[in-house]
Amino acid sequence: MVKRMFDLLVSILLLIAFSPIILIIAVSVKMKLGSPILFRQMRPGLNTKPFYLYKFRTMINATDINGHLMSDQLRLTSFGDFLRRYSLDELPQLFNVLKGDISLVGPRPLLLEYLPLYTEEQSKRHLVKPGITGWAQINGRNTISWEEKFYLDIWYVENRTFILDLKILFLTIKKVFKSEGIKHENHSTMPVFKGRLDENERM
Repeated sequence: MVKRMFDLLVSILLLIAFSPIILIIAVSVKMKLGSPILFRQMRPGLNTKPFYLYKFRTMINATDINGHLMSDQLRLTSFGDFLRRYSLDELPQLFNVLKGDISLVGPRPLLLEYLPLYTEEQSKRHLVKPGITGWAQINGRNTISWEEKFYLDIWYVENRTFILDLKILFLTIKKVFKSEGIKHENHSTMPVFKGRLDENERM
């Protein structure tokens, strides 16, 4: 209950404080990238319940000669890269917090198609609400491996406290200003997760 009340209070205050910036970004996205302004994608939340995650659009809809979307790296614009570098593309997720889809702090919501690929241990990340930021985000973000990312997510699930959430939020602000950990090597964010079996599943 305390975490939820804190999420509501902080997200409302942030939306008020950043409303001019949100408006400027929305207009800029419309002018530079076109419509839609928001990128909306279904993600798994608490207990894998799906919800729509909102972000500002950062890519163009460029396709190859066969009509297929080109890679993220080729579609990501310099303006979109700027939004991602300072996490400005994630400001609309404050509305997800208001709706109760996510929390300010928790494991980042990944793709629905990853769900069948998780080991039993990795699936524990869905025992709590996902978050805008989390323990993995302040300990490497997209520069660490999937194995490390899941380890950090599970550590948070098993050790979460209100004080830890405050620490994560404070360190997130520092990370954003330094624009650290945005890209994995040779990828615009992270490579596709292809799953990894634990020792019991290999037998």
